[in-house]
Amino acid sequence: MACSVSTLMARSQERMDSLRVPVATWPMAFWTSHRGISASSWGSRLPILQGSTFGFVAPSLAMLSLPSWKCPEWTLNASQVNVSSPEFTEEWQKRIRELQGAIMVASCIQILVGFSGLIGFLMRFIGPLTIAPTISLMALPLFDSVGNDAGIHWGISFMTIFLITLFSQFLKNIPVPVPVYGGEKKCHTSKFYLFQVFPVLLALCISWFICFVLTVTNTLPSSPIDNGYLARTDTKSNVLRQAPWFRIPYPGQWGRPTISLAGVFGIIAGVVSSMVESVGDYYACARLVGAPPPPKHAINRGIGIEGLGCLLAGAWGTGNGTTSFSENVGALGITKVGSRMVIVTAGFVLLLMGVFGKIGAVFATIPTPVIGGMFLVMFGIISAVGISSLQYVDMNSSRNLFVFGFSIYCGLTIPNWVKKNPEKLQTGILQLDQVIQVLLTTDMFVGGFLGFLLDNTIPGSLEERGILVWNQVQENSKETTLKSSEVYDFPWGIGTKFCTSSYIRVLPFWPRLDHSGKGEVGMSQLAHYSQASSRKHLSGAVETRM
Repeated sequence: MACSVSTLMARSQERMDSLRVPVATWPMAFWTSHRGISASSWGSRLPILQGSTFGFVAPSLAMLSLPSWKCPEWTLNASQVNVSSPEFTEEWQKRIRELQGAIMVASCIQILVGFSGLIGFLMRFIGPLTIAPTISLMALPLFDSVGNDAGIHWGISFMTIFLITLFSQFLKNIPVPVPVYGGEKKCHTSKFYLFQVFPVLLALCISWFICFVLTVTNTLPSSPIDNGYLARTDTKSNVLRQAPWFRIPYPGQWGRPTISLAGVFGIIAGVVSSMVESVGDYYACARLVGAPPPPKHAINRGIGIEGLGCLLAGAWGTGNGTTSFSENVGALGITKVGSRMVIVTAGFVLLLMGVFGKIGAVFATIPTPVIGGMFLVMFGIISAVGISSLQYVDMNSSRNLFVFGFSIYCGLTIPNWVKKNPEKLQTGILQLDQVIQVLLTTDMFVGGFLGFLLDNTIPGSLEERGILVWNQVQENSKETTLKSSEVYDFPWGIGTKFCTSSYIRVLPFWPRLDHSGKGEVGMSQLAHYSQASSRKHLSGAVETRM
């Protein structure tokens, strides 16, 4: 059997299955929950969850494909390899250590770009014609993988889609009576809009349970070669058996990280793609929850905090970095719940899943077509959110039609061609080849960069480009709006009531004091569901408070 880097890592996956959930989730969960610091609490201040990024996968595979990491001869026959032997363990652990060092060094670049204010400086040149293709291309290129997941069993996928649509669109304004104890009436019932708060979770649980019933009754195919086999809930039962009950990961658990120039340059390209994705996520999340567009200091802070998350992920040896999770942004569009407390709670859940391996392993048994059905809905919303940014732009202008159309189509075409023809972009310089490969295969980077370049070079008025309306967000009445400072400033009055020294406020990531007392006005209120709002009939968008 031919041996490759991917083959060797696949073989070692059996040993890592019991460690996969803790290793992958614990560092960011620790950063989020145990220390009380997250992208939603101290970073961008938006309800965004951090997770593993695909931007690091391509440079990681490129780095591990170097001749120095060629699989040894004794691993060529998989049937004769003892995956629990110290020799084999060292083979995959030294590759993890190489990834650790590259990620930790590259994450320092992201920290510098964020906290130095460089990313915020570039935001003055970014308008709707840059944001629209960037956000849309987060989801559009994923249609192939989503279709493959959903196509494993279209019946279950459509059932999941139907349930999410039913709960989030048709039943969202129907209250469910729940028993409540307290107040003047002691025992009484109160209205709770269950379907609007938990549409995805309800659909997931129902579809998951139905798949379990179909698995127990052997209605679903039991042969791995049959179509629909992955819809069974017992296909990943080995993960549940092998996962430990309790384990605390720690930095350097695979040994001392190593550093190579080729690996660092490759991962830096992934960092650039990750930052572009995160900026798009900030704007998408702000639009979905009705917040004002994020100011520069919030963007600087968010990117810097994400860099710290990547540094921690590298130190703990996850083999990947962290970035804003686009899937979570899509979930916000469905649930209408833009609460920081929800994200903090999710951090605690990740912490439990990382420390208690059995809990995370249970979620690994969710059937693939159920995930595919959810992604069809969520990614569709993300694409629509990106396109909705064009409402500020004069789309009767041939200039704007050219910029958007060309950017988004190139963002789909060029990465697809580069993935199929990687050998045609060889310059002879390995590090440069890795950077070019990663950047040109990242759809968001290609589309966003072309939108940025064309929008800032092709002549056009600020009104035509939508910059005027983009910078002057539509003002609503004081009863339905929030000041931008109330959304993006530090909690507990830090930066506004405390630590307001002029020397500190010079920092590009520190909140700016509003001496006018008016602040920036947003589009709608951010909140979680309170008892007061649950007593009212919700019509249209739900007003929530972060």
